[in-house]
Amino acid sequence: MVNRFVLNAISYHGKGAIKEIPGLVAAKGYKKAFVASDPDLVKFGVTGKVTDLLDEAGMAYEVYSDIKPNPTIENVQSGVAAYKASGADYMITIGGGSSMDTGKAIGIIINNPEFADVRSLEGVAPTRNRTVFTIAVPTTAGTAAEATINYVITDVERKRKFVCVDTNDIPDIAIVDPDMMSTMPKGLTAATGMDALTHAIEGYTTKAAWELADCLNLEAIRLIARNLRGAVANEAEGREGMALGQFVTGMAFSNVGLGIAHSVAHTLGAVYDTPHGVACAMMLPIVMEYNAEVTGEKYKAIAEAMGVDTNGMDQATYRKAAVDAVRQLSVDVGIPTKLAAIKEEDLDFLAQSAYADACAPGNPKAASVEEIKGLIRQLV
Repeated sequence: MVNRFVLNAISYHGKGAIKEIPGLVAAKGYKKAFVASDPDLVKFGVTGKVTDLLDEAGMAYEVYSDIKPNPTIENVQSGVAAYKASGADYMITIGGGSSMDTGKAIGIIINNPEFADVRSLEGVAPTRNRTVFTIAVPTTAGTAAEATINYVITDVERKRKFVCVDTNDIPDIAIVDPDMMSTMPKGLTAATGMDALTHAIEGYTTKAAWELADCLNLEAIRLIARNLRGAVANEAEGREGMALGQFVTGMAFSNVGLGIAHSVAHTLGAVYDTPHGVACAMMLPIVMEYNAEVTGEKYKAIAEAMGVDTNGMDQATYRKAAVDAVRQLSVDVGIPTKLAAIKEEDLDFLAQSAYADACAPGNPKAASVEEIKGLIRQLV
C-alpha cells in the first residue's frame, strides 16, 4: 500500500516568528498582499501585528475582513471579487480556521476559475493549479488550517457544511507564533484546543491511520493534554505547547482523515451555528465510547498520552480511562456537555447530514444514520 503525505513547503515556529514575513516576501519578489483576517482580529489589533511589519518594510497590502466564524459561499465569492480588484499577487491569511478556510477557497478559485460556484469544490475537487502563494499565520491553537489540505465552507441555503480536500490548497508557508495567540479569550482557547485534541484522537484511530501519522498524532495528544489547561490560563508555556501540538496533529490528520465526531460537529455548526471546537469537544468522548471496541490497544496509548497510569489495567479499563480523561479535560477547560439548541424534530436531518459528511467514511467503526442519531441524542 502507498501512503501519501503532504506538508507545507516551509514552516516557522516560536515567539517572534512573524518577523520572518517581510524577508520571505522580499525574497519571493511579490508586490502586494491580500490579507484575509476576520473583523475582530482587525478591530483588536491582532492583524496589525503583521501589517505593521509590512508597513515598516514599505510593502503594499489590502485587508479583506468580510469573514464569518463559519465562512459561507457568499464570503468566498465576495473575497474572490475583492482579490481580483485589489491587484494583489499573493495572500496572507491571519486568524483561525474561518480566515484560513476562506483564504484557501479564494486562492483556489483565483487560479482555478472554473470552480467559481464554490459548491463544486466539495470533496476531492479535480483542481489543476496551486492556490495563490499563501503565508498562513494562525491566531488560534486548534484548527491547524495552516498545515492542512482541508477547508470547510457553509452552505447557508442548504443548512450544511461541506468539506473540501485538495492538495493544491495547502499554504506555502506556515508561521506559527504563540505571541499571535496570546490574546485569545479563555472560551476560544478551550474550544480550539479541544478541536485540536479531536483531530489528534480521530486521526490516530481513523481507518487510514498509519505509522508516520500515528507518531505525530500521539505526540500531539501528549502536548495538548499537558498544555491546554495552561493555555486557557494564558500561561506562556501552555500557549507555546498548544501552538506546537495543534500544528503537529495538523500535519498528520490532514493526510489520514477524521471521523464522525467531526461529521456531527460540522452539521451542528451549520444548523445551530455551534462553535466548531465546542461541538467537537462535546462529541469526542461520545464517539470514542462508540468506537472503542474496534481500536485494539490504541486507547491504552491514548490514556497514557493523556497522563493516565495504565499499569495493571485490562482492556476495558484502559479504554474507559482514555474516554474519562478526555471528558475530564473538556470539563476542566469549561466546555459544556449538553447542547440545548438541539430539537428532537431536527435529529433526522442532523444524522443524515453527518452520515453524508466527508469525514464519516474515515471513522474506524461504520455508523448508520440511526446510530449517529443516537450519538447526537446524548447531547440533549
